[in-house]
Amino acid sequence: MDAGLIRSWVEGWVVSRGAAVPVVEPWGFTVDVGLSGHVTRHVMADADEPLVRKLTETVTAPGTWLKVFLPRETVAPWVAPGWRFGDDGFLMSAPLRPTAAAAPEGYEIRTWTRGGVTRVLVLGRDGAFAAHGQVAVPGPGRTAVFDQIETSEAHRRKGLGSLVMRTLGNVAAAEGSSAAVLGATDEGRALYEFLGWRTHGPLTSLVREAPAARGA
Repeated sequence: MDAGLIRSWVEGWVVSRGAAVPVVEPWGFTVDVGLSGHVTRHVMADADEPLVRKLTETVTAPGTWLKVFLPRETVAPWVAPGWRFGDDGFLMSAPLRPTAAAAPEGYEIRTWTRGGVTRVLVLGRDGAFAAHGQVAVPGPGRTAVFDQIETSEAHRRKGLGSLVMRTLGNVAAAEGSSAAVLGATDEGRALYEFLGWRTHGPLTSLVREAPAARGA
């Protein structure tokens, strides 16, 4: 996996989520997120069996996440007890260029920017949530990071995911970004590939669970 692409993803993700500045490690990055179920994450840009075994054996704080750019089936035999896998994902990127992004009839699109993050919200005719997403640009001309892309189940297959992605791309391009990166779920990957995004490889998640309560 390209180390520069991983760095761009991490640097934009922390802006998008309001997380701490990444700490550079010999094997990647550590980020304090500060949520009860996601306290800290270790992004292992250069993972192998000894490193995964060491971290999963020595890191015991519940709510710690590991992000590994290897397939789940490769990583699974290396993981110590007490960890569970999150959803499978993929690291993806795309060039950015302005493109048409008009809401379908019956939908309204709203955007706002705060703290370096632009959010896109699509509402249905009744004002109900239909879709959303956000993009962070860490600095002028830097790689944009798309994040939190979601379409309500009741409004799928109407082009709203594409609308959100194109709108975010236009925002980032206007801020000087020529490329974007995201961590995609397996479900979202098909949409992003349809829009011209390239899959670079797997993005496997591990979460340290809280110890089971002792029985009486």
